[in-house]
Amino acid sequence: MKRILLIALVAALTLPVAGIAQTAAQPAAGQAAVHTPTVKIGWMNVQQAIVSCDEGSRVYNEIQKYVDSKNNELDAMKREAEDLRTKLEVQSSKLTDEALVDLEERARLADVSLQRFQEDTQREIANRQNRMLTVISGKMGPVIEKVAVDKGFDAILIFDPQRDAWVNPGLNVTDDVVKAYNQLYPAGAPTMPAAAKKP
Repeated sequence: MKRILLIALVAALTLPVAGIAQTAAQPAAGQAAVHTPTVKIGWMNVQQAIVSCDEGSRVYNEIQKYVDSKNNELDAMKREAEDLRTKLEVQSSKLTDEALVDLEERARLADVSLQRFQEDTQREIANRQNRMLTVISGKMGPVIEKVAVDKGFDAILIFDPQRDAWVNPGLNVTDDVVKAYNQLYPAGAPTMPAAAKKP
């Protein structure tokens, strides 16, 4: 038992000496330069790349057309709801109790339909945008890797204007990624999954 403790104590005492010897053996500062490998890092704006590539631009325009058509429907529904509310304000004193209850119910249903329409439309727009981002960003990953390898980058970071004060524009590979993506996935090819049709 004592022997084991003694060996442990001797080992504990000799370790700092070995450490001192190693420290003394190292060259003084400036005598030998330590070679540090250079790391080349690029950056890109992923959202810009997704929207500006041919496929993303096409899908984005389709989503915008959908938004425009839904806005037209929304405007018509708003006009209808406003007309019913105006009738209530102007004609309520002239209507029979039954006609007044009927008009109030129609106005209430118009407001409910308007709210549901807005919620459903916003949800569908978000679904279409998410589908575009998911599909294109998934296919863009290998393209980014290829651009990085071709240009000799060790990493490509995502540019975030909220976080990054400044980055060298010469290290921006967004356009290179878009060009490589367009070559790999030509604009005319049906690459996005079709939206599920509602029954």
